[in-house]
Amino acid sequence: MSKVLLISVNRCESPCAVFPLGLAYLDTALHQAGHSTQWFDFEVEQRPLPEALSEFQPDFVGISLRNVDDVAINKREMFFTGLAALCDQIRRHWRGPIILGGSGFSIFPIPLLEFSGANYGIQGQGERSLVALLKALENKKDVSEVPGLVFRQGDRIVINPGQNTPLDEAGGPPRRPAHLVDFYLRKSSMLNVQTQRGCAFACCYCTYPLIEGNACLRRSPEAVAEEFALLERLGAKYAFIVDSVFNTSAAHAAGICEALLRKGLNIRWGCFLRPQHLSPDLMRLMARAGLSHIEFGTDSFCDEVLQAYGKHFTFEDIYQSSELARVENVDYCHFLICGGPGETRKTLEAGFLNSQRLQQAIILPFVGMRIYPGTPLFAYAQAQSNALTTGDLLQPRYYLSPELTEDEIFTQLREFARRSPNWVVDEAPPIYLQAVERLRAIGIVGPLWSYLALMQKTLPGLPWANLARLANIWPTKTTKR
Repeated sequence: MSKVLLISVNRCESPCAVFPLGLAYLDTALHQAGHSTQWFDFEVEQRPLPEALSEFQPDFVGISLRNVDDVAINKREMFFTGLAALCDQIRRHWRGPIILGGSGFSIFPIPLLEFSGANYGIQGQGERSLVALLKALENKKDVSEVPGLVFRQGDRIVINPGQNTPLDEAGGPPRRPAHLVDFYLRKSSMLNVQTQRGCAFACCYCTYPLIEGNACLRRSPEAVAEEFALLERLGAKYAFIVDSVFNTSAAHAAGICEALLRKGLNIRWGCFLRPQHLSPDLMRLMARAGLSHIEFGTDSFCDEVLQAYGKHFTFEDIYQSSELARVENVDYCHFLICGGPGETRKTLEAGFLNSQRLQQAIILPFVGMRIYPGTPLFAYAQAQSNALTTGDLLQPRYYLSPELTEDEIFTQLREFARRSPNWVVDEAPPIYLQAVERLRAIGIVGPLWSYLALMQKTLPGLPWANLARLANIWPTKTTKR
């Protein structure tokens, strides 16, 4: 059996540092197949990579690329630009196959394999595929049947058809090295859990169906509850469910909540929810089971724009879902994408007026809609500009409604934020981050935006500009985790 060095290249800490859960699933599958592994997380490691290569002497190196860029039109920070240099550095100190994977790679498999110079890549779910690839390479067999494999065949790069893997069959629960757990709990106060893969919805811009498939493969409630119990034993007070949408099925969500209640856990958690088909009973059950924060993938507060985005729900659904959360005292935010198909100054203003009905909501708008290959948005944008090709999109490209410019949208959003401080348009100032650190130090946990929700409850109407006075409000005495 082989030794595999697993490398996480993600260094992004905004809005928080995220434990590399996908790599943990790969690690588990490799161990179950008899391989030995070691992690090298660029967010955590202090030693140089050549030292890790020299000490471990791996047979294979796997590199996980979680994100391609920051999806922020005004920053456009790219996370893949160091891949070629990383592969070159590895080859200067070690000879062997380099294998790429991760959600970022899965969106752009051919250009990233070309750019990096890596030997192989795996598109989509990698547990079975990576094990099959290593077996073929160890035995010097043909790799052309490995599911999801991206590889060179003559002078071209080909991609084998993928294979979806139910998470309960992926070898879980995912392995979480203790030193990484300690780091991410200190850094962000949370760990993460996945209860299902795949997304059957058809949002025009979304890559989840491309990465995970459009059929939902769900874990058993008992397996999820046991993983929550494991996180609590590891010291986590908070977990985030990373499913694209936790409530794809009310029965699935309810089953997990009932299993969590049977475990009698104290851990709190948050998740992404679709603001539709939520009932008072389900929201009450989720809150009893530990739900404390909801991130709604809302995208717009205007019905006309929601329809253009392929959301298939209305603002009334959004309002009712928000009210259910508020009644159960669950903090919630709405993510918006402003400027996509169908957006105008009038639809933005209509959305703002609708938002005034949402009590205690935090509104997090993004400007422009990132274009990804294989999505309905790509086809829509390509029809408007025949020059647009898949190869153009590795460098961030954004769709903006022809009715608006980037500057016009930002100006209008900042006016909304001036009129209503629960609209968070620009990045959090350093003084806010300092206040968050103090709250984390006294044991208050949750995603970055949730601290603003707490502050708004404590000091209603507080805008970013006046946050400086919070620096001396929150106590600094730390408590044990």
